[in-house]
Amino acid sequence: MLVHGNIITLGLLLLLHVSSALKFNLFRGDIESNPVQQEGDVRLFGGTVSEGRVEVYHDGKWGTVCDDGWDMAEAQVVCRQLRFPGAKSVVIGRSYGTVSGPIWLDELTCKGTEKLLVTCAFKSWGETDCSHKEDVGVICETGSTNMTISDSIHSVDHSISLSDDLGQIFDSGSGCDFLILVQSPSGNRQEDKTLEMHETTICVHKIILSQYPLFNASEGITNITVSIRRSCQPHFTSFIRYMYTRKVDVDFSSVQCLHWMAYKFGVKHLMDDTARLFSKIIPEDESFHTQVSLYEYAEETGDLILQEDCLQYMAWNFQNLTTSPAWFHLSAEFLGSLLLRSDLVVPDEYFLLQTVESWITEKTNSTSLETQVNLLSRIRFPMIPAEALYNLQFNSSLYSTHRIMYHENILKAFQFNVLLFSDLQSNPKFNREDEDYQPRIYTAKPWSTDITAEHIRNPYGYSGMYYHGRYDQIPTKSLDTPIHNSLIFKNNNIRWDATFFKNQHECSNQGVRCELFPAARLASQNSLTKWSNILFHNRLLLMCQGKYICQVQDFKDSLTYVSKAQVLAYPCPDDQYTYRFVVRPGYV
Repeated sequence: MLVHGNIITLGLLLLLHVSSALKFNLFRGDIESNPVQQEGDVRLFGGTVSEGRVEVYHDGKWGTVCDDGWDMAEAQVVCRQLRFPGAKSVVIGRSYGTVSGPIWLDELTCKGTEKLLVTCAFKSWGETDCSHKEDVGVICETGSTNMTISDSIHSVDHSISLSDDLGQIFDSGSGCDFLILVQSPSGNRQEDKTLEMHETTICVHKIILSQYPLFNASEGITNITVSIRRSCQPHFTSFIRYMYTRKVDVDFSSVQCLHWMAYKFGVKHLMDDTARLFSKIIPEDESFHTQVSLYEYAEETGDLILQEDCLQYMAWNFQNLTTSPAWFHLSAEFLGSLLLRSDLVVPDEYFLLQTVESWITEKTNSTSLETQVNLLSRIRFPMIPAEALYNLQFNSSLYSTHRIMYHENILKAFQFNVLLFSDLQSNPKFNREDEDYQPRIYTAKPWSTDITAEHIRNPYGYSGMYYHGRYDQIPTKSLDTPIHNSLIFKNNNIRWDATFFKNQHECSNQGVRCELFPAARLASQNSLTKWSNILFHNRLLLMCQGKYICQVQDFKDSLTYVSKAQVLAYPCPDDQYTYRFVVRPGYV
């Protein structure tokens, strides 16, 4: 009778768990479990109730929003539309799970007072140059609002107490009706030379395990045997308990085991959450062996979130990667994936060509000519500085081996350097969408300048800095760049001011409206109206302790924010940043 009673209790708890997710309108008396979607609705997906990827409903489909130009104004509109009191922060560069639908909105511009996100200015529906790697997320405030009670929808969520109740049922073993025999090789051999196995038996409730088909807890089966790695066996009980409670304590000694077991048994939510934790340890290995190994492991498990985290870190820190012990151990496939990215941070495209040539030369005996051509074709030759193009046939170590490929790409690059983008369209081979004509993130002179933490603390002690008044210690650096990096614009220069604001007083003194602090500003001193076919996608790079790039973000209306509430792509232990301002012009 005790067993029967516990099973009934467990069934009721599960029913409560489902029911508590429904939304109750407390003053209308109905339950909205499947509300009808309306054109322009928004939602947060892949995170928590108040955090996730921003998605908007249009033309009968949910689609994402590109992070280009996003700041707190847009986030405020989303959060208030979802009936939160406001926004806490914008999330850039974090994956909230895989997505294959449309990107509905790009280049969004809100004042922050709009009631609906779709009433803000944006390009046409579905018109974008972004990929899903640039989907934006937000974190909303969850405090009280000024909405009237009759207007508000309250989410009844008792999942925390439910998790505790189910955890107690698992811990007690009461009413369990399914046995899992866990086997792990001990590393020793028995007298008959067979491997000695370490075994543990766990008793669980079949109704829980049946939610995960890979456990094969089908009707008529009362036990199974599973094999796991010896190092992961201490964490297996915590893994099973997670299926009851959706809660588990994870540290860096258990994260890979929990991730691997979640992959092996199809526990998708746990796999996604533990994958995000790897980003905390990615910067710690300066040899890059950990990052490469994690990427290979992510490929093995099919974890796209972890793959993207590893690729993004190595793209942002590509120059460090090329001098690391792991560089010549990269596979051709891995290097090829990096070369496809526009967020690759390099001094210039010629540097990228030289490093790829050195990799190919080192691995000539193990790399086919076809693979070499495939890698070299991913270099964006039109982005190589003209003077380097001219000397390429003399300086390239692979020019004679791949003469035809180099000839074709050098010709394409010279055409780009001496013709206006509009004139190139008369060439039938020209494709304006070709990524070869799009810049990466180039940091060589004259395209970038740095403001360090020491500049901000002691602004008068450094050359190259200037200030906005005798008593106004606002560190500012200027840089002069061409309008574009193609040769025809070589003598058309533009001057930029890179400024770092610590507080509202500094912003106000310069007539700048800042939403958060600190704030960084990269503003042109010249009018850009006559260059309407050139658009600047400028970037701010946050370099942690001068060692690695932990965040890349864009400027909107010349401003971007470095708030402590901001979720960095990779951690920086003491928030000691060098701020690298990068000018990035591109044809449109």
